[in-house]
Amino acid sequence: EVQLQASGGGLVQAGGSLRLSCAASGSTFDDFSIGWFRQAPGKEREEVACISSRGDTIIYQDSMKGRFTISSDNAKTTVYLQMNSLKPEDTAVYYCAADLGSWCYNGRAYFRMLSTWGQGTQVTVSS
Repeated sequence: EVQLQASGGGLVQAGGSLRLSCAASGSTFDDFSIGWFRQAPGKEREEVACISSRGDTIIYQDSMKGRFTISSDNAKTTVYLQMNSLKPEDTAVYYCAADLGSWCYNGRAYFRMLSTWGQGTQVTVSS
C-alpha cells in the first residue's frame, strides 16, 4: 500500500517560487496517477495538477497554467509541483493524492474518493 509524504511548503513573497514534493513509501507510483490539490481557509478543496499513470500531465486551472508544473522522478517515487510567480491567492494547504489507474480527468466528485492522501503542506504567499 502506498503512503504519501508531502513537503516543501513555506512562506514566500509574491513572485517567488516553491517546489513541493510528494514522496511515496511502501510502493512506487507505477500504475498510479498522482494529483495535487489545495484548500484555502473557508474554501472548497480544488484540484491543482495531475500526472497520470501513463505520464500525461494536466494543470487544471487557467490561473495556474504557465506558472505551475507537475513532474515525477525517473524512479517514480516522488512527484513534484513546481510553482513559480506565486500570488497571495495561491495561499493554501497543498495535498497530494494517489490512486491506481488513470483518473486525472474524472472530475472533482471522483477526486473526493481517492484512496490515499498525504498530510498536506502549507504554502503562504505574502503580498
